[in-house]
Amino acid sequence: MTTAPVSPPIAPRRGPSHGGPGNPMAGLQKPRDARIAVNRLLAYLLPHRAALIGVFALTLFYTAFSLAGPYLMGVAIDQFIANKDLSGLGRVVLLMLGAYTVAWLSQVFADFVMAGISQKALQKIREDLFRHLQTLELHFFDQNPHGELMSRLTNDIDAINRAVSQNVTQLISNVLTVIGIMVMMLVLNVWLALAALLVIPLIMLLTARIASSTRSGFRDLQKGLGDLNATVEETISGQRVVTAFGRTESVRSVFNEKNESLYHASVKANTLAFLMMPITNVMGNLAVAILASLGGVLAINGLITVGAIAAFINYTQRFMQPIRSMANLYNTIQSALAGAERVFDILDRQPELMDAPGATPLEQIKGDVRFENVNFHYVEGVPVIKNMSLHASPGQTIALVGPTGAGKTTIVNLLTRFYDIQSGSIQIDGRAIDQVQKDSLRRQLGIVLQDTYLFTGTVMENIRYGRLDASDEEVYQAARLASADTFIHRLPQGYQTQLSERGSNLSQGQRQLLAIARAILADPAILILDEATSSVDTRTEAKIQKGLLELMKGRTSFVIAHRLSTIREADQVLVIKDGEIIERGSHNELLDLGGFYNHLYLSQFKGQVAV
Repeated sequence: MTTAPVSPPIAPRRGPSHGGPGNPMAGLQKPRDARIAVNRLLAYLLPHRAALIGVFALTLFYTAFSLAGPYLMGVAIDQFIANKDLSGLGRVVLLMLGAYTVAWLSQVFADFVMAGISQKALQKIREDLFRHLQTLELHFFDQNPHGELMSRLTNDIDAINRAVSQNVTQLISNVLTVIGIMVMMLVLNVWLALAALLVIPLIMLLTARIASSTRSGFRDLQKGLGDLNATVEETISGQRVVTAFGRTESVRSVFNEKNESLYHASVKANTLAFLMMPITNVMGNLAVAILASLGGVLAINGLITVGAIAAFINYTQRFMQPIRSMANLYNTIQSALAGAERVFDILDRQPELMDAPGATPLEQIKGDVRFENVNFHYVEGVPVIKNMSLHASPGQTIALVGPTGAGKTTIVNLLTRFYDIQSGSIQIDGRAIDQVQKDSLRRQLGIVLQDTYLFTGTVMENIRYGRLDASDEEVYQAARLASADTFIHRLPQGYQTQLSERGSNLSQGQRQLLAIARAILADPAILILDEATSSVDTRTEAKIQKGLLELMKGRTSFVIAHRLSTIREADQVLVIKDGEIIERGSHNELLDLGGFYNHLYLSQFKGQVAV
């Protein structure tokens, strides 16, 4: 038999008594040293060393040729303008135009190459993050709002993108420009250069002090974006419930609260950032005034030429440009580092359900399932499964019945190893499932959930998700067995009809029929039906029961049933209450027993809701 991996996982149903793991995003907001985030980002860029060297060389050309302009201007003033030599002046102007053209071309090519490098690096970060999310245990997704996780993949990586793709060459250029200007100042006049080296570091120190306080603000800003995304995603997904219960004002209030928090985080993060530009402008102009005055004194005493003073002032003004630019870049970089920290926080989270050392693949199985003295809890001190033992022989159908929150879904979650037990043993064909490779285990299982999840795509693609190499005819046969073929042919394009997100353009019953067809196509050794017919009407249920019975023949099947009429043919019915098996036997045996199962069955047929 060829099967597909189990997907999607069964979400645990936990009532208030069971609770869930701690606070959302617990442990994901710890602060990090910025150097760690920088080094880890560099690790994604270093595989492109040759291209990075090219970017550095091009930026060096840009810096050198752009800094030649003020020097040539000084030469023009001293040697050609003063002597009224138009021919010489023309040659200098041409040299300046040539230098600026080379500088411009170098900058364009550097930015182009860097954009390619950054997009490759970001593609790898996205791949690593998405792949790692697929390895994390189920309760990680129970803990963390989906909108918050989406924010890691979108907003946080976009913040990294803005810094890496747009600002790396600019940062390199700024550093090289500062170094180049300091060298040129020393060449022009040592005394003016020393004066500049006294004034300019004060400006840089003040800028750094202001900028250092912005990083935590940008981290809060990124977290606020994630919280708002989570609220919006949850509200949109549950809009039908919001409308049905008249909770529009309530969710609007929650949204406004999150939006207000984001506003304050944004104001906090940007207030000091906005101060940098005016402060550096004032300090830069003050530096120019001081150096111009000192240069005038030196010129009067014949210690410097007018052209050299003009070039020096030009370099001083240019010196402030990279400082201002770096001040602005600092804000973008802080936002990127905050985003990088949040991305790496997830990448650093180790999956709890790892394959055991030496775990081997689970080969084709017969379907003998055994629980021996199994104990399990989601939260320490709140047991969900208590010392449970059960046995299903190959080909048997086991029905799980009981009140909501009794532990029925938890049992199949443990069988699929979405969670690990605290004690006891779960075995398939005599092999403990924690000693086999998870993927090989789940390839042997097929699941039909109460809440069907369909992907955007065609009907054909959604059924084929059960076995990707299935032929069209096999897909059609699976649909016929599930009694889905008739309604599929009534769709506008039949099997090629495009489904909306989550299959929202189909009825709940139709979505369930497709899920059953998908499971039939997977042809699993062990089948799990989690209230698979509870979402369809009685007439539709009757249509698919025949197909399900055919599907379960020869397979070990676990059926979680809301409608007790659907499990009359089960080989064994297990009545679960408070995490324990309180009754077991066939349907008729349990009716004759006159216990809890008998009460559930009779109450259902009296028109009461089964609990």
